Amino acid sequence: MNHFAILMYFLRDRQEFLEEISKGIRIETKIVSLLISSSVFFALYGAIIGSFSGGLQMVASAIKLPALYLITLAVCLPNLYFFDVISGSRRSFGQYLVLLLASMSIIGVMLFSFAPITLFFRLSINDYQFFKLLNVLVFTITGLIGINVFYRSLIYINEKDSDKPSNRTAMIRGWLVLYGFVGSQLGWTLRPFFGNPGSPFELFRPLESNFYFHLLKIVSDALGLR
Repeated sequence: MNHFAILMYFLRDRQEFLEEISKGIRIETKIVSLLISSSVFFALYGAIIGSFSGGLQMVASAIKLPALYLITLAVCLPNLYFFDVISGSRRSFGQYLVLLLASMSIIGVMLFSFAPITLFFRLSINDYQFFKLLNVLVFTITGLIGINVFYRSLIYINEKDSDKPSNRTAMIRGWLVLYGFVGSQLGWTLRPFFGNPGSPFELFRPLESNFYFHLLKIVSDALGLR
């Protein structure tokens, strides 16, 4: 089975792909293929961002970056499924899973497209804080694109339900905010992804503060503010 062919099908003919999901066609096949293809792209990008701190960090980040997105999915998807079912949706759990994996695949593809740019700055500028800030920007852009694809896809699928409660769209938007918060905090929990040049390799770091305070510190350091 060519797993990447399923991903290309989604990228090139999204409406027909969504029609198949709506009708429950080859759901299991799509789940497996999108899971594998997205994990490959995440692993490749993880290896690039881990290269700032050597081979062990490259391997660790290549494993942890796919894990970050998959664990976020596992934590948040049941909440979306049950709330949407309560709101009147008749879709199966597998259909929701395919939609979210498809949006994750979009993020993976976008990260892969940014890989040459990230690698260029990695090789040409030896600035750890700038490299972290650059990747925060890359992850933000790709995440917003993936979330937008998921939102539009889910709205398209839900419009085919004859019963459309008025609060369903607001519920989906609220869930997307929750998904973003969970993903960013989980990324902080699973750190380091970049490592720390000159320091011993660490698979995980002790829990402290949170992602948002650390982001402010990265921006302040990059701008020379103290």
